[in-house]
Amino acid sequence: MDRVILHCDLNNFYASVECLLNPALRDVPLIVAGNPENRHGVVLAKNEIAKKAGVKTGDTIWEAQQKIRGLVSVAPRFDTYMDFSKKAKEIYTRYTPLVEPFGADECWLDCTGCKQGGKEIADEIRTVLKKELGLTASAGVSFNKIFAKLGSDLKKPDATTVISTENFKRVVWPLPVRELFSVGKKTAEKLIKFNIATIGALAAADDTVLKQTLGINGLRLKKYAQGLDDDPVREAVVSHVNKSYGQGMTATRDIVDFADLSALIYYLADRVAARMRNDNVRGFGVAVDLRSFELKHVSKQSVLKLPTRASGDIADAAIKLSKSIWNGAPPLRTVTISVYDLVRGQEGQISMFDEQSRKNHDRLDLAVEKIRRKYGAGAIIRADLIERDFIYDKTDAEDFLPFQR
Repeated sequence: MDRVILHCDLNNFYASVECLLNPALRDVPLIVAGNPENRHGVVLAKNEIAKKAGVKTGDTIWEAQQKIRGLVSVAPRFDTYMDFSKKAKEIYTRYTPLVEPFGADECWLDCTGCKQGGKEIADEIRTVLKKELGLTASAGVSFNKIFAKLGSDLKKPDATTVISTENFKRVVWPLPVRELFSVGKKTAEKLIKFNIATIGALAAADDTVLKQTLGINGLRLKKYAQGLDDDPVREAVVSHVNKSYGQGMTATRDIVDFADLSALIYYLADRVAARMRNDNVRGFGVAVDLRSFELKHVSKQSVLKLPTRASGDIADAAIKLSKSIWNGAPPLRTVTISVYDLVRGQEGQISMFDEQSRKNHDRLDLAVEKIRRKYGAGAIIRADLIERDFIYDKTDAEDFLPFQR
């Protein structure tokens, strides 16, 4: 039996939320853009009017203003967007527990075995999103994740596209090779030099040429073009009760250097450590999982000499692991860290010196936590988290939000 995979993409997400909250913006060209004074003066999202005028995500505000008169720019409200994102995911989980986010506005759903067909589910989800949230979505339905995402991109806004085992050669293969998920601009340019200009040409390309041109990645892309992607939809929240404590985040843009990666790891380590303190547990093992924008995963784990729940210890171990498996390429999109091999309370033999060191770490984390709880999420943050424009997360009130200033 073929898998039934959906990819749901909220249309012009940030801009659509702004138009929903302020209906006066619906009939004007609109962009959501960062503050130029904070060096984030680029377009993060645009509505359909601006999009039709040629405004693109990543344009500077100045470039966007040259493309259409009367352009309105609003500052992003990420906490509000994440509220809508969370509500959308809750709608998806009514149909299947297998929901894998890819950023704030996109999710894959594995609906294999559901009573309804994939198209029926996708159409119903789009109707529910519109009714309950006031947002439209494009959906792709296919037998794998790559083609499902491609389907959601083919018809926008507010449409469902089905790519099946019967029609994918007719629908997918004539498309430019650049349309295949994980084929970037530079990769497409290399392929076109060898007359591999369409997805169908990639599916039929010579293995030797692909391997010489793109390495092992070329063979992987050929499999994608042939419809042979078997990557599973990964459940967003997996229970690891009494086994491990983990935290992951999909960044709002690609992570391309260790400074950004380290900042995100420290943020995640703080979240993990807070939950471990709450449950009075420590762990001997630290693991890190890095996922690229091409959906490739690399992971590694290590065992510490002493059990810890200190955010600094967890982060330092995760950063060391990351440096051993990632050299800055390919760009990363999702980072997850976890602590395992747990001990509770005061379990685990340690020396008097180590016990004092552990108490000092605990006191430091607890002091920071008390300040945040008393004076607010952003009362005390790590200096390297200031001005980071890729860490956006909606958390519970008692959690801290280092990016909210």
